[in-house]
Amino acid sequence: MTNYVYLIPLFPLIGFLINGLLWNKLPKSMGGVIGSLAILASFIISLGVFFEVKAGNGKPTTVLLFDFINAGNLHIPFAFQVDALSSLFLLIITGIGFLIHVYSASYMSHDEGVVKYFAFLNLFVFSMLLLVLGANYLIMFIGWEGVGLCSYLLIGFWYKNHAYTNAAKKAFVMNRIGDLGFLIGMLLVFVHFGTLTYLDFFGKLSPLTATTLPPNMLTIITICFFIGATGKSAQIPLYTWLPDAMAGPTPVSALIHAATMVTAGIYMIARSNALFTLAPFTLHLIAVIGLCTAILAATIAIKQYDIKKVLAYSTVSQLGFMFLALGMGAYTTAVFHVMTHAFFKALLFLGSGSVIHAMGGEQDIRKMGGLSKHMRITQITFLIGCSAISGIPGLSGFFSKDAILAETFAHDKLLYGLAICAAMMTAFYMFRLYFLTFSGHFRGTHDQEHHLHESPIAMTLPLMVLAVLSIVGGYVGLPEVMSEHNMLHDFLKGVVTNAEATPLAPSVEWGLMGVSVAVSVAMIVVAYFTTRSASFSENTGIAKVLENKWFVDELYDFIVVKPLQLLSSLLDRFAEKLGIDGLVNGVGTSVKWGSDKMRLVQSGQVGFYIFVMVIGIVALFSVTFFVFKF
Repeated sequence: MTNYVYLIPLFPLIGFLINGLLWNKLPKSMGGVIGSLAILASFIISLGVFFEVKAGNGKPTTVLLFDFINAGNLHIPFAFQVDALSSLFLLIITGIGFLIHVYSASYMSHDEGVVKYFAFLNLFVFSMLLLVLGANYLIMFIGWEGVGLCSYLLIGFWYKNHAYTNAAKKAFVMNRIGDLGFLIGMLLVFVHFGTLTYLDFFGKLSPLTATTLPPNMLTIITICFFIGATGKSAQIPLYTWLPDAMAGPTPVSALIHAATMVTAGIYMIARSNALFTLAPFTLHLIAVIGLCTAILAATIAIKQYDIKKVLAYSTVSQLGFMFLALGMGAYTTAVFHVMTHAFFKALLFLGSGSVIHAMGGEQDIRKMGGLSKHMRITQITFLIGCSAISGIPGLSGFFSKDAILAETFAHDKLLYGLAICAAMMTAFYMFRLYFLTFSGHFRGTHDQEHHLHESPIAMTLPLMVLAVLSIVGGYVGLPEVMSEHNMLHDFLKGVVTNAEATPLAPSVEWGLMGVSVAVSVAMIVVAYFTTRSASFSENTGIAKVLENKWFVDELYDFIVVKPLQLLSSLLDRFAEKLGIDGLVNGVGTSVKWGSDKMRLVQSGQVGFYIFVMVIGIVALFSVTFFVFKF
């Protein structure tokens, strides 16, 4: 099956071309069928590749397609690397991607641009598959830029709304900032190692390598890569685009937040783990930035009332946890949380889409309540998703989050204490969202209540599948105190592994689990009683600051946007209009003025013409004389 790995990205590309070229000719239902079948075909082949890699103990295999660049010393093949890490991400991308496509077929069925929507969705999946399959950084970068483009197209899909197009532009620009860092890092790798191919590059890395390079070069390269990751995976300071990305259709939010774009930064660092392990300063920076992001986003989510905004800040916070794990050198643990998060976050976003569908487009949870009576499947699956992300025992999020907290405790007790605070807030804001949406009495209008109904099977079936995965997905990474065999760790150990840390005694690890569960349950209880209060939506003081997202957007607007706008207005006025336009217009005005004066010479008098000829001849002879004389 490895020899056919090129078909995995090819099918979505074909789906994109068919839907993209025929978007105004195909029936709306055909767009969903073509788009979904393309991803299903990729998923089936991905399954075959996964089991083949598993049978071969996850050893890397390079599949060369053709020479991409071959000029002088620069040789970059267009090749795919199939190993444990890429095969796992293939299953996540195509599996969850297929469920989102099926869900979209119903959710977007009444939209006039649905065929074009599926074309963009297929292109998105194609770009992400290219990113994870690439055997070198350049192929990864092509996919990296591709998902950035597709996010712009999908976030601003309803382009007639100016707010949505602004959100799309914001995502595009902020990602370009990070992409510049990644590009500089790639160039430094090529300059100092002469290759961008993973196997060649990582084979040249060793502690001895650092002594032969310019001082701190590995640290500089890894920081550049990390800047790229902060853009794609929404870390401080480049995180503000992700909550605004909620402007796109809800299935797009699920795809961006769960299976594709935001996991790109995690994948890139995990893929480059041999490099980052040699840069301890960068790892510590990653851990601190990740934890700060997790806490900041969690505080904001506590006071949001848009159902998708709560989930968006939840994603930013969970990405912070993943970066915290990467900073601890726990690369396998970070990948584990990527996988479990993909399950329950896709479930939560699609569940929110089901709620929005039933509410006739309403997204304010203050106008919801009591929906469990009308939407039983959505309510149960949403509860499973909330429980999983909160770390309730037995569900997938419990195992992956516990693994991150245990690794953090083993490396840094202070960071562990702060991580526990972030975990507490996660349980609070998720169950605050659940209780305000599904329990109590309905707070919306009579028309909204009359419209309430469960979503069709094409929307609820993906919810049920994702709910099952959110329950069982964590059992592939059982901790040592529960099982001698960590299946995910054993599968990835040939490509990605965790840095060695002081082993925890079983009693300590059980104690850490107990603390995590206790604080989560306590916060769920607090969330229940808080949402029962009549003043749950009243915000003053610090609550008002949290509702306004710490005024970070306003701060960026003040220190970045407005100065740039002022500079551009000055350049427009003085450099553009008075300078460039003035010069160009001045030339035209001078020519016109000169021609107006010169035309007066044409008087029609022969005597004047003879006089001018004589003057000209004299001037010509004078110039010739002086030239030859001197």
